[in-house]
Amino acid sequence: MQIVSCPSCGAEVSFRSHASVMAVCEYCNTRVLKDADTVKDMGKMSAVLEDYSPLQLNTSGVLGGRQFTVVGHIQLRYSAGLWNEWYLLFDDGSSGWLGDSSGQYVVTTVREVSGALPSFPELSPGKVTTVDGRRYTVAEVRTAQCIGGQGELPFRVGDGWRAQVADLRDGGSFATLDYSDGAVPTVYTGVAVTLDSMQCQLLRDDDDIRRSAGRHRGKVSALDCPSCGGPIAYLPGLTSALLCPACHTQLDASSPKVQVLRAGERLEAMRPALELGAIARMNGQELRVTGFMVRADDDGTRWSEYLLYGSRSGFSWLVETDDGWYRANVMAEWPIWDGGEYARQDKATFKKLYSYGARVVYAAGAFNWRVQAGDTVQVTEFAQGQIKLAAELSGEELTWSRSTPVPFDQMKALFGASFRGNEPAPKGKTGSAKSLAKKAIMVMLALNLVPLLMSFGGAFFYNLIGALAIFLPALFIESQGKDQ
Repeated sequence: MQIVSCPSCGAEVSFRSHASVMAVCEYCNTRVLKDADTVKDMGKMSAVLEDYSPLQLNTSGVLGGRQFTVVGHIQLRYSAGLWNEWYLLFDDGSSGWLGDSSGQYVVTTVREVSGALPSFPELSPGKVTTVDGRRYTVAEVRTAQCIGGQGELPFRVGDGWRAQVADLRDGGSFATLDYSDGAVPTVYTGVAVTLDSMQCQLLRDDDDIRRSAGRHRGKVSALDCPSCGGPIAYLPGLTSALLCPACHTQLDASSPKVQVLRAGERLEAMRPALELGAIARMNGQELRVTGFMVRADDDGTRWSEYLLYGSRSGFSWLVETDDGWYRANVMAEWPIWDGGEYARQDKATFKKLYSYGARVVYAAGAFNWRVQAGDTVQVTEFAQGQIKLAAELSGEELTWSRSTPVPFDQMKALFGASFRGNEPAPKGKTGSAKSLAKKAIMVMLALNLVPLLMSFGGAFFYNLIGALAIFLPALFIESQGKDQ
C-alpha cells in the first residue's frame, strides 16, 4: 500500500493496488494522479449519486477461492439510466471489475484474445458475434458518461469521460467489449454472480439504503404552499382547486406542483391492484412496490406490471393479467435459443408460444431505468408447463426473464389490506359448463341418427343437414375446451 497526501487538502490518500494510477480524495473529492514519486491535482470529481446498491468501498468477498476488496467505484449514465462499476483488488494482487446494474452483478477481468473483433457500429442487441472463437449474443450496446467516482482507479477518469461498451452473453458467461480508448476494444470476460454467492461483507444495511435513496410513498397527501410554506391537504381524485389555509394563496392550474398532483389523480383513476409503496414479505425479506406500469400488445390487450425492490434481492416484477398473477425475475443465466421454436434452459426445453410488440401505455412511480409512455419492445414468449420465459428486445438492450404463477390467495396473504385485486374467474367452471353442453348435444345427435339411418328416401338429405347442425357445434365446443 502507498499513502500520499492530497495536494488539495492534505488528507491521506491510499493506493492499495499497484495498478491504480488515480484516486479520489474522500474528503475533498480531488482527483489525485500518481506519477512516479509525485502526485498531481487533476481537479474535482463529482460525488457518486446514492442509489439502491448495497455495495460500497471496502466491501469484501470471495470469488473462485480468492478474497477481494472493493477499492474504487465509478458511476456511468446512459440514455435509459445509470449503472455502477466497482474496482476490485484480489488478495493475489490482481484486479477486476464488479458490474452492478439494477441488482444484476457480473465480475469481469481483462483478457487477451486473438482474431478479429467487431467494430462498435457493427453491434446491435440480439446480434451474434464471435470473440476468441466463442459465439456470444449481444445483450446491450451503450454510450455512457462518467458522472461520479470514488476510491482508486486503474485509469484517468473525470466528469464527462465517455465510455462505449457492448455487453455479450453466452448462457451464464459474460464478455464486455470496451471501445472507450479507441476502435480496437479492450476485452473483459467473466460470469454472472450474486452477493450471497460471493459471501460479501460490509454491505450497506437496509436503513442506510433507505436513508440515501429515499423512501417511496404511495401517493401525495400534502404539499407545501409556495407562498408561506404551510401544508395544504390534498385528496387524490377529489380535489380540483387548492387553497392554502394559512395565507389563502390559490395555486395556479399551470403550476408544476399541481401537475404532479394531477398525475396522482390519473394514477388513482387507474386503480392499480397494488398501491405504490405497498409492502410484502417474501423469502424472509421486505419487498416494496416502487413502480407501476400498464402495457399493451399489438392487439390492444392490456396487462399491469408492478416493480418490486428488496435490498438483497434487487428488482423483480409482479405481473397482473386476465389469467392471474405472475412473479418475474430478470435472468442472469440466459437460455440457449437459435431463433427457432424451442429454447433450452437448465436441461429443460421451452416451446415458443408467440411473438408480439409491447408498448407502455402508462407508468408511474420510481423505476431503475428511464421509462415513459410509448416505449416499445419486441417480446418472444416460451413455456414449459406453468413456467414461462420471455425475451424482450429494444434498440439498446436484450433481456430474458423467467416467470411463475402466484395464486390469488397468496397475493392477498403477502400484501394484506393494501391488495385490492379482483379474483380471476375459475377456469374449471367454464370448462365444466362446456362439457355439459357438449354431452347434451351429443345425446341429441344420437337420437337423430336413428331416423337418419332408417331413411333412404328424399328426406335423407334434410335429415343429414339437421344432424350436421347438431354435430358441428359439439365439435366446436370440444375444441374450445382443449384450448382452456
